[in-house]
Amino acid sequence: MEVVATAFGGPEVVQVRPSSHTPEATELAEGQVLVRNAYAGVNFFDGAIRAGRYPKATPPFIMGEEGAGAVVKVGPGVPDTLLGKRVAYYSNTKITGSYAAFTVAPASLLIHVPDGVTDAEAAAVTLQGLTAHYLIDSSYPCGPGSTVVVHAAAGGTGLLVCQMAKLRGARVIGVCGGAEKAALAASVGRADVVIDYTATPDWAPLVRAAAPDGVDAVYDSIGQATFAGSVSVLRRRGYMISFGNASGQEDPQRVLDLTRPGSVYLQRPGLHDFMCTPEEVQHRTSEVFGWVASKQLQLTIGHVYPLRDVNQALEDLHARKTTGKLLIQCTE
Repeated sequence: MEVVATAFGGPEVVQVRPSSHTPEATELAEGQVLVRNAYAGVNFFDGAIRAGRYPKATPPFIMGEEGAGAVVKVGPGVPDTLLGKRVAYYSNTKITGSYAAFTVAPASLLIHVPDGVTDAEAAAVTLQGLTAHYLIDSSYPCGPGSTVVVHAAAGGTGLLVCQMAKLRGARVIGVCGGAEKAALAASVGRADVVIDYTATPDWAPLVRAAAPDGVDAVYDSIGQATFAGSVSVLRRRGYMISFGNASGQEDPQRVLDLTRPGSVYLQRPGLHDFMCTPEEVQHRTSEVFGWVASKQLQLTIGHVYPLRDVNQALEDLHARKTTGKLLIQCTE
């Protein structure tokens, strides 16, 4: 089976259909492989792609931006030694969607899944784990003596950012909504300070109390609702890393405004710009999957949905009803 967006729109445009990419029916081009998916990861922007806000393809198209499984067929120019290998992959215009039993992908874009990492863990950590890695490794390199704020600290990406920042020696202030999420940010995320914005909507003064001189960086995936507060808690020449807009697009910013809080740096990063060379890909994937295999990185899988319930998964995610990573089981 596969989940298809028949047009740009809401849940009503989604259909579950028989698989179009089966081993028998699929003719692979040079360099392509066919992956039998075990799990696909659910991401916030999947709903935005369905709605046409981030158009990547012309409908109808198979939804889903990351997955993990095994190679079951190889095309011309691909060695047979890849058959049966466990792999993961993430969004690219050359990859058919992951909300499906089978996905066609270029062999060059596959990520080897090492022993000690399950298929579910691979699907849970690929896109969000690599995102978290470039955030703490490159957007603002965390290290001993750093203090950083992580918004949505109990979400799939937020929990990983918290843990990776701690692995690099940083002090972490997590911001999230609700007692259950706050407990998760503290226990799994290992945040040093956790602020529950449902209990204290004016959260920025609490950050200032925890870091009177300002924080080195804010990792903000929320957008409009948190942008101004995030900038206000930065130290002089701090780093405002805006990598998502779950609450809506940020208000337009004048460049001059960035001098007032202390000549801060503003960045709007994307994973594709931090996976540019084979060496960079190897650096990130080996460290992230290595942390998972060695149990230094704890993954929280909030819920696993069957393929037919993709709309429910997206609804739960957008309503902020979830913690950790949501997965789609691609096998019946």
